[in-house]
This record gives sequence, structure tokens and C-alpha cells, in this order.
Amino acid sequence: MTDQHLSATERTVSNDHRAELDRHFAWFEDKMPPRLAKFIGWVRKPSSRLVRIPLAIMLIVGGIFSFLPVLGLWMLPLGLILIAQDLPFLQAPMARMLGWIERKWMERKAAKRAW
Repeated sequence: MTDQHLSATERTVSNDHRAELDRHFAWFEDKMPPRLAKFIGWVRKPSSRLVRIPLAIMLIVGGIFSFLPVLGLWMLPLGLILIAQDLPFLQAPMARMLGWIERKWMERKAAKRAW
């Protein structure tokens, strides 16, 4: 669905979720090793769409088959987050999930400092 087919309210909500996703990505990129953060930043660029979508699909499939030795469950949320860049209906749930992860991360960090 293109922006011209969305109402002004739908566009604003969609843009809010996209901005929230961008904020969470920036926060996570700060926590990643520099090379990985640079790669994630590149994959998120609009010009990398032809790489991002197949990569996201492979990560989702890999997460589904996490019972295999090399693959892991971590691949599923990463794939969903990447594909949410291109699918607006996934942006709101992914923004909420990333908010939850960020809150848990901060709580864990605060608990470690209390020790």
C-alpha cells in the first residue's frame, strides 16, 4: 500500500512506528560491535532493499528451524525486525517488542549495578 492510499492519520501512525523502530535500531547498533553495527546500518538503508528482504526471509526460516545445530531462535526476531522495515503492518508490533527488550535490558543493567 502506498502513502497516497493511506489517510493522514494512518500515515502519521505508520511514521511514528517507523521512527520508533529507527530509534531502537540506533540503540541496538550502539551496543553491537562496530563491524556488525555498520553492516546492520547498511542493510537498513532503502537502497539495500534487494538484500534486506531475502536476508530477512532467510533469518525467519532459520529461526523456524532453530532445532538444527547451526541455526538459532535469535534469527526469527531479527528477520522480523528487518522485514518490518518494508511491511508497515509489522512496524507497530516490532516497535513494541523492541521497547520491551530495551526495558528488560535496562532493568538487567540496573540490577547488575545494584550488586
